Amino acid sequence: MRHTASSPTGEAIHEPEGLTPDQSTLAPGLRLIPSNVRSDVYRLYDVLRKLDDLVDDDQPEATQRLGAVEAWTRHEPTDTYETRILDDIAQRHELPTDALLEFCQGMRHDIKRTVIHTEEDLELYAQRAGGSVGIMLARLLGSAHPEAETKMATLGRAMQRTNILRDIDEDATHNRLYIAQSTIQRFGAPLPGVRADLIRDQIARADALYEQAIDATSMLASGQRGMALCTTLYREILRQIERAGYGQAPGRIVVPTWRRRLLIARHHLRLDT
Repeated sequence: MRHTASSPTGEAIHEPEGLTPDQSTLAPGLRLIPSNVRSDVYRLYDVLRKLDDLVDDDQPEATQRLGAVEAWTRHEPTDTYETRILDDIAQRHELPTDALLEFCQGMRHDIKRTVIHTEEDLELYAQRAGGSVGIMLARLLGSAHPEAETKMATLGRAMQRTNILRDIDEDATHNRLYIAQSTIQRFGAPLPGVRADLIRDQIARADALYEQAIDATSMLASGQRGMALCTTLYREILRQIERAGYGQAPGRIVVPTWRRRLLIARHHLRLDT
């Protein structure tokens, strides 16, 4: 079921597909964001998600749609689904064009299936695909601290590394690999049953980023509770990977619904006491 709200322009805003509590890691947290900005966060999510889906599905129009967003950042005339939404959001928020361009660079990396040679290369990719999103969210939600955008970028990189580990087998079916070649040389190929040491190494790197960004959400001017819950639920994916045996079996890692609900309940209880 899709949830709707009204935008400041009066247009009906649909919560993006997949943002139901049982289907999206981010959904419960996003619903805690104050209503005055929530619809714009949904709209931004919708733009980024649609671009990502076009790229993931190898759709022929992906390059053109990315190009339109890149042109939009240069104030060139454009008219696509994504740029129309960006036009509307920009009436209320100063969107960081550098971060949008970074995100598009990450998507172009996916289209080209660029090889990631080192952990430094992987960190750059994580910044483009995930850190850029953290910066955009910080701009929409506002900063209550000068380091808010930097910290949110770190949080975005942590979440992107989490995505990589969660989706490692699904990405492989599309001939995409987001593990550095230098890491594969150390631990071997990330194949089910023989990748535990590699997964442990990558989890440690992601956890280190979460720790660096531990105060990121508290630096936001609004939406702190929601983004804190998003962080809790996302980091739990790493714990589920550990419980599942560090990639012993193939397949996408999913945190059980009962555990997600428990974490959500604990989050609300902690904030209400």
